Amino acid sequence: MPPKTLAPNVFFDDQKLHFIIPALDVKNVQSQFQTHLSSWLGHSHLTVHNSRLVRYKAGKRCLIEYDVEVNRSGVSQFITWIGKVRAKGLDRHTYELQCALWQNGFSADSPDGISVPEPIGTIPDWQMWLQRKVPGTTATSLLSRTENTHLAHRIAEAIHKLHQSNLMPHRHHGMEQELAILHDRLGRVVHQQPQWQSRLEQILQQCDRLAAQMTTPQVCGIHRDFYPDQVLVDSSRIYLLDLDLYTNGDPGLDIGNFNGHLIEHSIRFLGNPEALTKQQNALTARFTELAGETTRRSIQVYTLLTMVRHIYLSTQFPERRSFTEQILDWCEQQLSHRATKY
Repeated sequence: MPPKTLAPNVFFDDQKLHFIIPALDVKNVQSQFQTHLSSWLGHSHLTVHNSRLVRYKAGKRCLIEYDVEVNRSGVSQFITWIGKVRAKGLDRHTYELQCALWQNGFSADSPDGISVPEPIGTIPDWQMWLQRKVPGTTATSLLSRTENTHLAHRIAEAIHKLHQSNLMPHRHHGMEQELAILHDRLGRVVHQQPQWQSRLEQILQQCDRLAAQMTTPQVCGIHRDFYPDQVLVDSSRIYLLDLDLYTNGDPGLDIGNFNGHLIEHSIRFLGNPEALTKQQNALTARFTELAGETTRRSIQVYTLLTMVRHIYLSTQFPERRSFTEQILDWCEQQLSHRATKY
């Protein structure tokens, strides 16, 4: 299904993203691309055919797709680029990270079949960086169809490769930061649903105790927003997407976050939180083979913390609100079980 194109009138009054209008005008785009992407284009001729706004969050960020034709030595190639725009400024860190990964084993022809989308360049006037749109199906869809343990193994290999890239992040995210987010988000839920105050406070206390039992992890660069929609599968090739939150942290967080999203997806769409357990177990087993058995405990803890965060997330989307209490029940049961186990 092609991406939904948003009507331009939705952002006319957005002062923080006022440059969206010129960033959608094909003539302006042609000029900006020719000026700022010369190192990527070289002697090639570029023609911009279409532009469309496919994602927009007022005052925050947006995604624009561009259909372009690149002619090299008389041979034309029609491709789509994705422009990532951020209101608070050009995300140069993520662009440079993606360039470094592309140049160090994550290109489209990497022998292991694990890649990131090709970075194209930056358009400073529009606070935008560009990457090539890659083909594929989300891991969410593929993992939900069958007991696809082979794909789960490949995903574990892909994220482990990212962890081993040795690219130093400019920030850190640890358990202290994770708990601070949970306390803040569940505090917002209490404000919306005061009848759950004692239950949510108990959950937070159990999360704090569980975190206090964790040993200090061996940290590395992690994705930090790793879940099935961040993985595109194109035949035997896997693409890792959206590295905006790349940070120094516990590698178990990425697998725990991924597993937590599988559980939440199972509750909402499959009617059973254990529907994708085989895929979760396969992911965890392969990752611990690669990263070491010591990561298993942090995977388990971060899976629980991810599900606790989903209590809040479920309240932010109308279509998810009917599942909030079911997620809350699941968290209470699992945390109670962990409390007796440890």
